[in-house]
Amino acid sequence: MSAILPVAKRGEIILTLKAAPVATSEFNTPWLEQLARAMQATMLERNGVGIAAPQVYVSKRVIIVASRPNPRYPDAPDMAAVVMVNPEILEFSEETCLGEEGCLSVPDERGTVARAQRILVRYFTLQGEQVETTFEGFPARIVQHEVDHLNGVLFVERI
Repeated sequence: MSAILPVAKRGEIILTLKAAPVATSEFNTPWLEQLARAMQATMLERNGVGIAAPQVYVSKRVIIVASRPNPRYPDAPDMAAVVMVNPEILEFSEETCLGEEGCLSVPDERGTVARAQRILVRYFTLQGEQVETTFEGFPARIVQHEVDHLNGVLFVERI
């Protein structure tokens, strides 16, 4: 069982910083795998559908995207959790959609945010393999929200 980590709250400096890339030497290490496991446990414990390392006080470019129905997002589609290291959004569709977002770092506050309907993302696995994939709809929204965290942006700044 992985540790549940404390979550940084709006107003804390870590959430305003641009996170550092994960170095090549950090791929495939117990440190990175433990970070991902603890992030996932923390996200699940708090009914999140995504989490970024800066939210657990680690200023590194690691996110987890895990859309699934839960009390906070009852209509979310079900997908396997994806850990993305050094994610980069390569393309945003011109088509956008409005959707309600919340954030583990901004408890009890939700807002409507416009996001690209479809995005193309390049990221690395924990083992360092490069992946390019397209996300649409709610999972695309989660990726954009979590990548914002890596760049020091909270969803409330986009409302």
